[in-house]
Amino acid sequence: MARRTAARNVFPTLPALTWQPGLPVHGSHTWVIVVGEAGLPAAAKEAGERLGVDLDRLLEVQQSTGFSPTAGATAAYPLLAGEVAEVLLVGAGDGSPADLRHAGAAIARFGRGKDELTTVVAEGIEDAALQAFAEGVALGSFTFHRKTVDPGKPAVERISLTDGTSNDRAAVLDRGLVIGRTGWLARELATTPSNEKDPAWLAARATELAGATGLDVRVWDEKQLAADGFGGILAVGQGSTRPPRFIRLDYVPEGANKNTPYVVLVGKGITYDTGGLSLKPREGMVSMKRDMTGGGSVIATMSALRELGAKIKVTGLICSAENMPSGTAYRPDDVIRHYGGRTTEVKNTDAEGRLVLADGLAYAVNELKPDALVDIATLTGAIKVSLGSMLYGGLFATDDALADNLAGAGDAAGERLWRMPLPDVYTDLISTPIADSVNSSKGPGSITAALFLKAFSGGLPWAHLDLSSIAESQRDEYEYSLGATGAGARLLTTWLTTDNPTAGIN
Repeated sequence: MARRTAARNVFPTLPALTWQPGLPVHGSHTWVIVVGEAGLPAAAKEAGERLGVDLDRLLEVQQSTGFSPTAGATAAYPLLAGEVAEVLLVGAGDGSPADLRHAGAAIARFGRGKDELTTVVAEGIEDAALQAFAEGVALGSFTFHRKTVDPGKPAVERISLTDGTSNDRAAVLDRGLVIGRTGWLARELATTPSNEKDPAWLAARATELAGATGLDVRVWDEKQLAADGFGGILAVGQGSTRPPRFIRLDYVPEGANKNTPYVVLVGKGITYDTGGLSLKPREGMVSMKRDMTGGGSVIATMSALRELGAKIKVTGLICSAENMPSGTAYRPDDVIRHYGGRTTEVKNTDAEGRLVLADGLAYAVNELKPDALVDIATLTGAIKVSLGSMLYGGLFATDDALADNLAGAGDAAGERLWRMPLPDVYTDLISTPIADSVNSSKGPGSITAALFLKAFSGGLPWAHLDLSSIAESQRDEYEYSLGATGAGARLLTTWLTTDNPTAGIN
């Protein structure tokens, strides 16, 4: 897969992950042996002979002290002589994509501050698992800080991978790195502090990535938003001195025609959320710089489509505002008019995400008319109550095939989804005699939020991803690091770069 030189300076610097046919004549100072439930890879025997190390005995000793080949487990063994300074054993579990993704992340974490790791894996790893390994390497390399003292070790520079055969698996690794990079980039966008990040900053970052990856881009400022009737985005952003933006990114594959399938993504881009006049408590504001995870994931996804050769047309819409209290802020009991004319009575200014997404969905329906419409957001705390943390994201959909396709992509990417109901009986909970609907109710919060958005989907095949439940990790674990996970970027990228993302949708 060809890499675009022009794009390198706008993307994170990831380890160079290369495939080495056969065993190298000489290796790095650290050799990594990936051990699955079946034991040492066959190539490790020869590697051990070259190192002068009885790896079977080493594994036996390490297992006696607690090492097991569970996914991501590690045990380092220093060598006292020879070119290689140490051997690292890394568990790969059952060899599934999820377990290989964990192993790749563990290797990347171990390699911080090192120049090179030579890694030996089992022969015959399936493409999906090897791709997941590369994703793990990218995600495990993630760092973000503004430290001036003790910034920590940088990511490992190079990882060479081999199974001892003459096979060439470089293309699989390349794909995995690009998909992993979308997760890395979405984390970076979500982790950037809000004194640096506002809607204009997000638009500038999206524009920069678009220029590097061959996307068309258009940005609406506050004057253009007012002229075109984006009432939801304007209302949410009017309390801040840093005005809102609406960002459109377009990807068109080579050879596209009127029959080429077309998908629109709509992402919530709230660069900081205080709750507005319905002010959050102090604890509730912590981490609200991440409330643009959905929009960041859309930007990251769009940035990978050309490099991965996506076969469908895709538009990404990011609805960005900063929700602040002030003398100009919107109020409970206000009635706002969205793009396309539908009205909403505001009952809670902290239910702002659905107001900006509504404008994006209405724009997509009225102006773009795609074959499928997907919105993505850290929308409700209620989804965490329903699904817990770091297990599943919430999936609401009006089309079974769209739901199945997204859920399958989530399984493949390690960002699993659980389909939630959309019972019409709850629609009464968001009704009002004053406007077409209210933005908040006392009913089941994630469901009524989805029903609110459904009204803006225009009868198109539509899905809503509420990823608050998987958008933040409490610790460094597996491919996740403490803080933002960049939830949704790898899922969407995986889905949109399958052979037929819109299969069965009608």
